[in-house]
Parts: sequence; structure tokens; C-alpha cells
Amino acid sequence: METLRWLSAEDMANCVSMLDVIDAVRQGFIAYSNGSAVAPPRTAMELPEGMTLTMPAALPVEGTTAVKIVSVYPGNTARGLPTITGLVAVLDATTGEPQTLMDGGYLTGLRTGAASGVATDLLAAPGARVLGLIGTGYQARFQAEAVAAVRPIEMIRVYSRDVTQRVRFVDELGAYLRGRGVTVAVLPASTPAEAVDGAPVVCAATSSSTPVLAAADLLPGAHINGVGSYRLDMQEIPDEIVRCAQVFVDAREAARTEAGDLLPAVEAGVLDWVTLPEIGEALSGARPGRQSSEEVTFFKSVGIAVQDVAAAGLVSRRAHEMGIGQPLIR
Repeated sequence: METLRWLSAEDMANCVSMLDVIDAVRQGFIAYSNGSAVAPPRTAMELPEGMTLTMPAALPVEGTTAVKIVSVYPGNTARGLPTITGLVAVLDATTGEPQTLMDGGYLTGLRTGAASGVATDLLAAPGARVLGLIGTGYQARFQAEAVAAVRPIEMIRVYSRDVTQRVRFVDELGAYLRGRGVTVAVLPASTPAEAVDGAPVVCAATSSSTPVLAAADLLPGAHINGVGSYRLDMQEIPDEIVRCAQVFVDAREAARTEAGDLLPAVEAGVLDWVTLPEIGEALSGARPGRQSSEEVTFFKSVGIAVQDVAAAGLVSRRAHEMGIGQPLIR
């Protein structure tokens, strides 16, 4: 019986690189779309102050099962606390024995960033050097790190409605990326249009219920990752962009109940929940990816448990191999 380990965010960062996690999540998406992953729908408990989600999944081929409990409490920012917190348990898929417990908030940021890295690697212009980043919350740094891992990014322009937070985040992001060996110019933008001006890659990671971008501001051929909205009453990306873009989702079933960005286009008959291409299908070649250098591509991710089990399984294996983490008595 292996020793049960607890992994902090620092432990996890010492186990894997973002590129490692991107590779793992890529295989997870393919497994989900070809039916070889087990991923029941997540359950959500909504409370006045926030939401708690339970997300189980398994990758039998890798012998890994994981369950994540994650809470999203937007008001935590004012309390000086993370908005996303949680816990992940990794189990042996053969015996069901718990192997590793880890910080669920960090894993959520890591795997959400990795998902955008997968989509950017598949769909964005190969020579993309500018990233437009909308949002300065917990997810934003992982988005920037992942895009910089798969494209030769030289400049990141950041927009947030909160000017003080915007300026603070620019400094924090630059230091964070330098700590991971990535040297880029990180600049504040006074408007969303300024942030995405001439940017071949755009990441939106906000909790906004109204669109934060305009189609006229986008570079022809831009690729967009939308990861912030996770309910049907939330919308970061406007209908005018969705209608003209080639749209990909992480999972059709999840998008149907959570992707508010896509709802207006579906209701208008422009998109159909049943036929939306999943990113895993495009990765495997079952569905086409980008069709031309001029079309806008949009990856809408609401987050699925396969991302968690793929990333957590990798982190767990590395931690046990390297002897990282705090052993727990059981």
C-alpha cells in the first residue's frame, strides 16, 4: 500500500510544468470525446455566497480516478481570500484506495490554463506573439502561462475594470512568469479594445454576466479562449463574435447546461448543442479544426472533470516518484 500524501500548491508546482499538464489534458480531452473516459455530470450546490461543485472522473487506461470538491465564492476577494478553493482526492482505479490529496484551487487553475493551452496550440496562429488577457482573477495567471508555453508570446496586454487591481496584477504576472523562466512584456490596457488590439490570442477569464469584448476589436484570424463564465446567465463573449466564429467546446453535455456565451446563438438557430464540435474530436481528427487563417476560433470551456483527473493523476504520479508532499497516516 502506497503512502497517502498531501500536496500543497507549492508541492504541485514542483512536480510538473505547465507543458506537462497541457500534454496530459490533451489526452484527457481525446479520451473524453472517444468514450474511453468515465465522467459523470458534476453536481452543484448553490448558496447565497457562492457555489460548491463535486466532480468525479476516471481514466481507466491510466489507472486513475479522481474526485474534486471545489468552491467558487466571488466575495472572497474582499475578504482577502482566494475565490476558488477546494480539494482533490486521487484514487487507484483498480483498488479504489486513496493515493493523494491535493490543493483543489491550484489544480483548478492549472488544468483550466492547460485546457486553453491545448486549444491555443491546436487553433491559434503558429507565430502568435501577443496575448490579450481580459480578467485579473485567480485563473488569469494560469491562462497567460499556458498560452506562453505553446506560442512565442512576447507581449501580454491586461485589462480589468478595477484599475488598482489591473496595475497590481501586471506586476504580479510579470514576476510569476519570470519565476517560471518566461520573460515577456506585461502591460496594462485601459480598455478591452486596447488589450486585444492586434492580438492573435485572446483569453477571457472573468465572472462577468455581460460581454467584455466586441467583434470589431478582434484581429482577423484571432483565437479566443473563454473560461470565466460557467452558468447560462453569464456571458463574457458577445453573440456577434459567437455567430461569426468557429466554436469548439470541452464537452457538449456540459456546454448545454453551463455555456451562457453560446445560449443566444443556439436560441437563434445559429448553433446546435447536439452538433457542437468538442475539442477532443478536433484533436483526434474526428472533426476539423481551423479552416482558414482569417476565421476567428473560439474555445468555450466550462470545465469538465476529465481535465481534473488527467492533471491530478499526472501530479500524483510525479509526487510519489519524487517523494514530494507530506505523508499522511491512515
